[in-house]
Parts: sequence; structure tokens; C-alpha cells
Amino acid sequence: MERVHALFDALWQDYTVRLCPSAAKVHALLEEGSPLINDHIALRTFALPKVGLDRLAAPFIAIGYEPKGQYHFEAKKLNAHHYEHPDPNAPKVFISELMVGQCSTALQMAVRKLVDQVDDASMQGSAFLYSGRPWELDGDTYRTLAAESEYAGWLAAHGFGANHFTVSVNQLSTVTDVSEVNEVLRQAGFAINESGGEVKGNPEVMLEQSSTMADKVSVKFSDGEATIPGGFYEFAKRYPLPDGSLYQGFVEASADKIFESTDKAS
Repeated sequence: MERVHALFDALWQDYTVRLCPSAAKVHALLEEGSPLINDHIALRTFALPKVGLDRLAAPFIAIGYEPKGQYHFEAKKLNAHHYEHPDPNAPKVFISELMVGQCSTALQMAVRKLVDQVDDASMQGSAFLYSGRPWELDGDTYRTLAAESEYAGWLAAHGFGANHFTVSVNQLSTVTDVSEVNEVLRQAGFAINESGGEVKGNPEVMLEQSSTMADKVSVKFSDGEATIPGGFYEFAKRYPLPDGSLYQGFVEASADKIFESTDKAS
């Protein structure tokens, strides 16, 4: 587990410094004397050979992770897989990719121009997973991409890094429901993602989730700076299967709405 801890520590450092600085405040609100358990992280990429989902999964597979569920989000033009480690204490990994070939010609050309800048050697090892943007990007291209696909704009602007970490609500004792977590956060001034309802899922689908809206962070483009949505924090409560073990998968309808935590209009 040493390599697992090292990778997630590096991802956490990048996430809290560059993408979601408010994460420390969330921790202070919810920690009960022991470290919060991270249910899963999520990573985004483009479905192109040089940077596709399999490239992001490779470093996790190298440290013992195994592919599990597959998911498809037709309206957002996304495919996703999730991965689990044999050690149940290791966080799950949810990786999605934008099906670039299903998007407009303009988006395809812009994204391919970005990905063409990636040095293939930089995609070896695991450091690229938390290295940020490996391409030059101007503000106009970002806005054009975001207008068609919020996901494409976010990924173009931020590059590689954890889109979110997720607090396991199952570990908490002072609050035991996702709705209670939402109320604690709202009282502290956080905006909750209300798309599809504040709580996505229910005990019948074995998973309940919610999330904050993404932090607003400053990003440098080649022609200036802009403040745009960064990372957010998610909260998940898993319910037991008939054999007593907790459900470990994801629910497409809920995940679809969680993606909207980074929507610029919100």
C-alpha cells in the first residue's frame, strides 16, 4: 500500500493547492478525530490515443488496481470506468473521457491541437496524473470549448489532476446522512450542487451522493488570466448488499449530475 498512499498523497497535494483550496475547510468541518476516509477520486481526459482513459488507468493498474464497472453518459458524450484495489481501504478511482469524435468539427480540431502538444514520454509513470496542463491554451479556445462542452473546457484549462475527492459518509458518526452533510456545509457557506436534487441516488440504488459546487480558481492562459471553476468535494454513502458488504459501484444517473458541479453557469 506504500505506493498507493504515495500516489494519492501527490494527487491530494495538487488538488488542494491548485484545484480545490476549500478542501481544508471541509476537512475541518467533518473530521472527528481521525483522518477522513476517501471513497474515490475522479479524473478526466480526452478519448484520444495519446491521453485516453487507458493511459490514465495504467499507473493505477501498475500498483494493483483492477477494472470494475463501465459507464456511458450519452448526453455529455462521455465514457467512464472505475477501478478498485484489492485492499478495501484504498480509494476507488473513477476515470472518464470525452468522446472527441462525437463532438463538433471545431471542438475536435481544437482538442487535437492541444493533445498534439503532449510529449508522449511525459505520459509514462504516474507524475503526469497530477501535473496540470501539458499544453498551451488561450482564453478564446477555452471559452469556445466550454460553450460546447463544459467538460472539454474544464479539462483544456486544468489538464491532469483530481477533479474531486470524496468523503465516505459511512465513517462519520456526528452526521450519518448525506442530507445532514449538506446542511453542515451550507451553514458554513458552501454552495451545494442542486442539479438532479441535492442528494443524488437513494438506498434502493445502494448509493447516495452530493457535492459542493466547484471552487473558483485563477488559471493562466497564454493571453491572460481568468477565474473559472476548479475542483469540488463529493460526499458518498454506500448501502449494504444482501451479503452484508457495501455496494462499491457507481450510479450513472447520479454521476451524470455530479459532473455538473463544475458547470460555469452555476
